[in-house]
Amino acid sequence: MTGPPEEHTPLLISSDPEIGYQRDAGHAQKVASHQAVYDRFSRGEKYRIVTLVAFTGLIPLFVSGSFVPSIPQMAIDLDSTAEVISLAVSISVLATAFGTLFWATYSGFYGRRLIYLSGLPLVFIGSLGVGSSTTVSSLMCWRVVQAFGAAGGLSLGAGVIGDIYRLEERGTAMGVFFAAVLLGPALAPVAGGLAAHYSSWRVMQYALGISGLLIFLAMYTWFPETSHPGVLGVEKLPSEEREKTGRRPVVLNPLRGLALMRSPNLAAVTFATGTALLTEYVLIVPIAATIGERYGITNEAIIGACFIPMGVGNFTGAPLAGRISDRLIIKYRAQRGGTWVPEDRLRASLIGGFFLVPLSVMACGWATVFVSGWPGLVINLVGMFVNGLGVDIVLSPVGSYTVDILHNRSAEIMAANAASRNLILSACIPMMLPLIKSVGAGWTNTIAAGAAWAGAVMLHVTIRNGEAMRKWVDVGFTTNDENN
Repeated sequence: MTGPPEEHTPLLISSDPEIGYQRDAGHAQKVASHQAVYDRFSRGEKYRIVTLVAFTGLIPLFVSGSFVPSIPQMAIDLDSTAEVISLAVSISVLATAFGTLFWATYSGFYGRRLIYLSGLPLVFIGSLGVGSSTTVSSLMCWRVVQAFGAAGGLSLGAGVIGDIYRLEERGTAMGVFFAAVLLGPALAPVAGGLAAHYSSWRVMQYALGISGLLIFLAMYTWFPETSHPGVLGVEKLPSEEREKTGRRPVVLNPLRGLALMRSPNLAAVTFATGTALLTEYVLIVPIAATIGERYGITNEAIIGACFIPMGVGNFTGAPLAGRISDRLIIKYRAQRGGTWVPEDRLRASLIGGFFLVPLSVMACGWATVFVSGWPGLVINLVGMFVNGLGVDIVLSPVGSYTVDILHNRSAEIMAANAASRNLILSACIPMMLPLIKSVGAGWTNTIAAGAAWAGAVMLHVTIRNGEAMRKWVDVGFTTNDENN
């Protein structure tokens, strides 16, 4: 005997045509309202906004990338050693991790514009401080200020992309953003090396300070608030409380974004990007002790120029992966009759994670050990290009994916992702030079490759089981309706 019909009828479905029409009309109105928020800015305005945030995203990469070729000169100038000075890289990565969380948390309350205008002056002040340092301790302290001020560039930029571009456009836009930003790994070491060789490492720091000031003026003049109306914390306060926040700042917990990492999906993709980036740092940080010593390169400008292939790879890989990930979203969404599965975007990252990243870093390491002369140098440079290409083929789809699944907290999740990666990197960087001196570049790079393969496996697991993993721990994921 069968039960009553209503027991077998889904509660959200009605056979009444009038109710169905009202439901469809209500859904259509909701979709139209959601899409209208992306039409607030014209195409030209969006290009201008992306250009501005790309310049702010370049700053943290220049802060880190221009420093490395100058390490030997800094060690001499400050009467220290390369190992001690290289700790400034680790400290700045740690400061960037905390700064990223801080700026992203407050951008969700006050908006993107105010946070940009608060961080950029610290870049100016910190850069002048680094340039005028006469002791290692003062260098370290000013590096913290400099890195903290610059830290919001990447996470806020990705949040802005999420603010102004629709789901099916977001991967391409994110790829363009990352491509522009990741000119930094190509240009910064060259600029730092040229300044160190032909003048002084201090000149580069002063140039960074001036650049921070100029970008601040550009953002003040041309950058609008891009956050969606009604989503900011300050907008949700009663009018009396809102007036108080104008007179005194609100105290927020910048570490709360790390709680998002309890999601298996977010933890997995963060681990994957962290291990991919680790391979870049294994190639970059000890370059004077690997490529420099092995092939007799002592000129800081030439050492800096060795970074160019990696930067070209970054610049090439980001827009390529972004466009592919958008096409995959459109393709699989159509196959499912309009149902959106966010993990489809991650499929674009697999070739980088499984092949390009680990194989390139291993090739560089063992070429340094076994291949002498110009053939060995050429293999290293080609390997650095492939590594840069592969790393961005991993990073770009993952960046878009995290914004897709937590759209209303886009800057916060990008910050949590970046901060978690930076915590991993800050712990690993001090071990790189000692490990290379202990076991050699070949085995050091092989260890890094193994970590990258483990990250690629995590990406594959997330693609296969993403929906189930999101149900294990729901941190407020964006729904299919909200991205229609």
